[in-house]
Amino acid sequence: MAAKGADAVVGHWVHSHEEDTDAEMVYRPASYRFPPSRGRTSFELRGDGSYVERSPGPVDVPVESKGSWSLEGDRLLLGAEGDEPGHAWEVKAVEGDRLTLRK
Repeated sequence: MAAKGADAVVGHWVHSHEEDTDAEMVYRPASYRFPPSRGRTSFELRGDGSYVERSPGPVDVPVESKGSWSLEGDRLLLGAEGDEPGHAWEVKAVEGDRLTLRK
């Protein structure tokens, strides 16, 4: 991971699926100029350990889930509230305007 520590991943990250590979997913800051797409998944990792995830919904209205997150070594863990599933990814790199996660 180029940048170290939880501070490196704090922010609002949007899935840049055009840049994905078979093994990795790429996220960019929400301010990034993305090409047109019909909905993108995003998550906002907050400094207080909470997060909000947004994904395209069935009628083009984003679906939101919330929870807490942590960075344990190179593993980014998102624990959703309620019955929503969480996520666990390996952070390959955080380089300026690019967050790369292993699938």
